Amino acid sequence: MTADLSQIVKAYDVRGVVPDQWDEALAELFGAAFVQVTDADAIVIGHDMRPSSPGLSGAFARGAAARGADVTLIGLCSTDQLYFASGHFGLPGAMFTASHNPAQYNGIKMCRAGAAPVGQDTGLAEIRELVESWSDSGAPTPVEKPGTVTEHDTLTEYAGYLLSLVDLSSMRPLKVVVDAGNGMGGHTVPTVFASLPVTLVPMYFELDGTFPNHEANPLDPANIVDLQERVRSEGADLGLAFDGDADRCFVVDERGEGVSPSAITALVAARELAKHPGGTVIHNLITSWSVPEVVRENGGEPVRTRVGHSFIKQEMANTGAIFGGEHSAHYYFRDFWNADTGMLAALHVLAALGSQDGTLSELVAQYDRYRGSGEINSTVDDQSARTAAVKAAYASQPGVTLDELDGLTVTTENWWFNLRPSNTEPLLRLNVEARDEETLAKVRDEVLALVRAK
Repeated sequence: MTADLSQIVKAYDVRGVVPDQWDEALAELFGAAFVQVTDADAIVIGHDMRPSSPGLSGAFARGAAARGADVTLIGLCSTDQLYFASGHFGLPGAMFTASHNPAQYNGIKMCRAGAAPVGQDTGLAEIRELVESWSDSGAPTPVEKPGTVTEHDTLTEYAGYLLSLVDLSSMRPLKVVVDAGNGMGGHTVPTVFASLPVTLVPMYFELDGTFPNHEANPLDPANIVDLQERVRSEGADLGLAFDGDADRCFVVDERGEGVSPSAITALVAARELAKHPGGTVIHNLITSWSVPEVVRENGGEPVRTRVGHSFIKQEMANTGAIFGGEHSAHYYFRDFWNADTGMLAALHVLAALGSQDGTLSELVAQYDRYRGSGEINSTVDDQSARTAAVKAAYASQPGVTLDELDGLTVTTENWWFNLRPSNTEPLLRLNVEARDEETLAKVRDEVLALVRAK
């Protein structure tokens, strides 16, 4: 019977419940299909700490080797560590993780050599077709000379490479609380931080894919409460929270207050522009006004894109950008093969804070200039109709500009908002920014009244 992959093959990756939606037999077919589509004679494979990850990645390796590819297993790793291996060795790669999803989920993030993404338009659709075909007719006949499977731990090389990209030589001692959420940050942070003048206070570093303490999704404020309390109780200089596969990093200041990813984007952009004068910096359309302002102030060229890593990475490649940031705490670096790495962003924050005597809240104040609502979700029956109603309400107002690069963005001199439909749920996502809290509240409430009107 042909496998139905429509529920697990997403726009940029494979993700679903194990074993209900996919299992090791399908993983083996994905391995074979990946090699065939990428025409690879060698690949690298890594996995996270989920209970199903070793079996699934091993099955993928068998499928890849049966098609003639030599496989290097790098074992437990963060997603950005897999990207490092892909870039460092110049090989296509596959990472077994479901990021911040619950324990019963797993998935595959695939890339071509140099960490170039594999998505629907860049090979994933062909991989799906092959797997569906083979699940119906049987796996392809193994090639005459199957590939080898070897192991290579890249953690030390990964840490060394990241540390080579940031000048930490003048950093003062800092006390840092890190919440790994029982995810891969617990594996990577001790090695990356080992040589730094840091007193590390670890939280939930035990690798446990059942996530016994909280979801490994720091985007949800409920999941950083423990970190905020610990930063305050320890009198720490800052806190860092990583998601399950440790490719995203969230920052908490010395007061236990969350630092906007837009402010981190602006801070890192300024530092990257000091290294690469005149460079281009990518930001998505719901990052703060602060980001393009800081980029211009530091002699750079800001470029605005749609939300989503595929758009960011594409623009990075098109423009030769030195850096890119998203509101979701994904940070992309030209020096890291245009891939995202929360760890490198964290090192920039440590370097910036450690090179001066002030607090983190004082440091980031210059990059956090406006008031933002955060993302507000509304369940609606008809996304298009609700969006059209909002557009009609603002289109004729004086001083208003509208664009539809990604959803609807409405901008004035004193505020802007973006209203975007979810691709997977009947939701509209609203982000508002204004010059003061009163204006923010007024615009937010006006738009929500239109979105939620009965």
